[in-house]
Amino acid sequence: MAPPEPTLDPVLDPDAPLPATPAGSLAPPPAPPSGPPPSAPDPAALRKAAWPYRLRARLVAALRWLMKMWREQGPQVLAALLAASCGALQVRPQFFPLLTALHGLLEHGADSIASVANLAVIPRVFIGFGLMLMALGLLLRARVAWVITLLLALLSAGLALWYAHKPNTVFVIAALLIVVLAVYARRFDRSSLAASSLFALLGIGSLLIYGVLGSLWFGAGYTPPIRTLPTAFYYAVETMSTVGYGDIVPRTVEARMYTVSLIVLGITVFATTLSVVIGPLVGGSLKRALEGRMHRENRRNHYVIIGVSSLAYTLWKELRGRNVPVTIIAPPGKPSPYPDDADVIVGDATRNEILEQAGVPLAKAVLTLRDDDAENAFAVLAVKELAPGVKTIAGVNDARHLAKIRRVQPDMLFAPQVLGSDLLVRTLFDEPIDNDTVSKLLFAQN
Repeated sequence: MAPPEPTLDPVLDPDAPLPATPAGSLAPPPAPPSGPPPSAPDPAALRKAAWPYRLRARLVAALRWLMKMWREQGPQVLAALLAASCGALQVRPQFFPLLTALHGLLEHGADSIASVANLAVIPRVFIGFGLMLMALGLLLRARVAWVITLLLALLSAGLALWYAHKPNTVFVIAALLIVVLAVYARRFDRSSLAASSLFALLGIGSLLIYGVLGSLWFGAGYTPPIRTLPTAFYYAVETMSTVGYGDIVPRTVEARMYTVSLIVLGITVFATTLSVVIGPLVGGSLKRALEGRMHRENRRNHYVIIGVSSLAYTLWKELRGRNVPVTIIAPPGKPSPYPDDADVIVGDATRNEILEQAGVPLAKAVLTLRDDDAENAFAVLAVKELAPGVKTIAGVNDARHLAKIRRVQPDMLFAPQVLGSDLLVRTLFDEPIDNDTVSKLLFAQN
């Protein structure tokens, strides 16, 4: 029996008839696609269609940046701008009348009634200059600047309402400044020497202006009468300092009461200035001295860590978490990761005075964990020379230096690379890991 002849697939056989349609007719060939062939998208059109999305993304990014800046610096910047604006609005219209009054006093003395009357603008001018000066303190988030600005803003609002008899621009800005200072009072929490110096300068300046203005105002009640600006300045300084040469004597009750007020204010302002400016300097030095003495007395049965590496910082955190006393010897010239309350001594760990200051002879152990293996080796030698009985643990950053550091004979060697690699190999080959193995690897023992 002959095998059947192979048949070709109708799709592959060119002589095969076309498939019939349900009606029995031949299927027509597919029609070519109409219209022009599809072209590549136009880059310009794509950019034109995408610009709203890019614009929205940029607006969102700008809004986030503004919100971040507001959270960090917005309240203090706004308060500083309001203070400077309120001060400038008070100084600008009164500045030239004040200069005219001072010029008249220099030429004609206190006999010029118009000059003395124009001196009434001094309080507003002084408050304005004070607000502009305190704007710098607000930018520094100084608490003293916040207090002074709040008082000056209250005075500005009161004087503006008193002179204008209705709310004006100065009153509105001063009211906004008071609201901002009250709402964001917690933002101004820094105590700085610069802010204290501004406070002292403002206090002395205001008292000096009060002394000169009052001396001219009550000048006729003195013997000899005070009628010139230099004489008023001389008498104000003489009275504020409580020197009292007796060359100018008050005769009337008003002049005597004014002199008493100037003496009391002078003593108060100078005492406050000394406490504000000199107090923190002396107090800070005394505090550091007392803290250093207390630390030296408490450095006993503690641990000493030499270095500021990440390993040293992590170990310090673990020991502090266990309420263990720790003293750090940090090298000079390198940033310290430790907080302010840590017992840190900055100095060369190979010097005996630094080691004695850290209480090394009374320590339980000294750990040299600097980034340089050579520095660790020298520190071990210095510790053994000063306190041979204190346990020393030397960190090894490069496993190739193990043999060299062993020559300085530390009590223990800590090599994280040896520990990590050997533990990983033992884990890969399912080898047992017990406490003896970990101790041997951890301290790189023979």
